[in-house]
Amino acid sequence: MDIKIHSIHFDADKKLIDFINGKVKKLIQFYDNIIGVEVFLRVEKDQGSENKLAEIRLDIPGHDVFAKKKTTSFEESVDNSIEAIKRQITKFKEKQRGV
Repeated sequence: MDIKIHSIHFDADKKLIDFINGKVKKLIQFYDNIIGVEVFLRVEKDQGSENKLAEIRLDIPGHDVFAKKKTTSFEESVDNSIEAIKRQITKFKEKQRGV
């Protein structure tokens, strides 16, 4: 699985990158045929405190899974995006099985 992390208009520290890698690698438990993952992190120019945006795109054979969440911290945004992707993977697997 190829993981690419893009931090747009800022430099992500090693702690954040390690956190994201750990969360993304756990997705193998839900679907073991993941080709690649792209994570985009950006700070929105909103006036509010919820301005940390995380977008995750998962490449799996025959389908792309995408989630985008905005919260007060990148860790929380990544967590919420991963949860959304887990739900999408579960639905995708159910469709494949014909459930």
